[in-house]
Amino acid sequence: MDLRVLQYFLAVAREQSISAAAQSLHLSQPALSIQIKALEEEFGKQLLIRGAKGSRKVVLTEEGRILRQRAEEILSLVQKTEEELTCSDDTIVGDVIIGAGETDIIRLLAKTAKKLQKKYPDIHYHISSGNAEYVLEYLDKGLIDFGLLFRDIDSTKYECLPLPIKDTWGVLMRKDSPLAQKDAISPEDLWNQPLIISHQKGEDQYLAQWMKRDVSTLHIVATYNLVFNASLLVDEGLGYALCFDKIIHTQGSNLCFRPFTPKLEASGYIIWKKYQVFSKAAHIFLQYLRDTIS
Repeated sequence: MDLRVLQYFLAVAREQSISAAAQSLHLSQPALSIQIKALEEEFGKQLLIRGAKGSRKVVLTEEGRILRQRAEEILSLVQKTEEELTCSDDTIVGDVIIGAGETDIIRLLAKTAKKLQKKYPDIHYHISSGNAEYVLEYLDKGLIDFGLLFRDIDSTKYECLPLPIKDTWGVLMRKDSPLAQKDAISPEDLWNQPLIISHQKGEDQYLAQWMKRDVSTLHIVATYNLVFNASLLVDEGLGYALCFDKIIHTQGSNLCFRPFTPKLEASGYIIWKKYQVFSKAAHIFLQYLRDTIS
């Protein structure tokens, strides 16, 4: 499988047109068609559905969609590897890629990056947001250097660095909600309320223990992946969102946050794959992060 042909295929997928992709690649349309046809023959699968006569639009088959995702991952790894191998021994340049959910702990990573910035201005940082499943998948595939998680870590697969900051659980609600009159929210306060909770795997059991109720017995009106989206549901009066503090800035808005009582906190960990060979940029970032914590 030729990497160059994968790039051609991605261009066709992006443009949804062989002629438009050929123009962007500075190739003739027949030459590009031959390359795509050869790729389909190599896999023994149809990757594109050509449009009806007179239509230039193409649609990816199910196999084509799978190849598109894998091709993007392969080419991303190739680019990352080239950058790591071609930089000189006395120069630290490159990217540090971190997968993380929404949390105020990102500030700790930002402080570390700020310390590095003056001495190593050619290190660039990329925060890829997603839930725990997303972070672990991308970590396992080598598409990110570090993950930021709030769950028990499989020590047979990952190394971890415990972080000194904890996130506080509570309730995001409208300021005119009945519960907004309270300084803190108890489990009993929420038993009969319309709730908006994270659909991240594992968090329902975590919250159920604090709530003293099985999640299936609660009035769940919606679930979310990103807290910002949940805040819009709350603002429209759909229900109360259970989430971390300091993610949604409530000042000047219709919303407010109230912590749980008894207090419920989540400890964060920076994790990476065991025996991972870091780029120079990722290695120096981890060193500085350890220094920042200590």
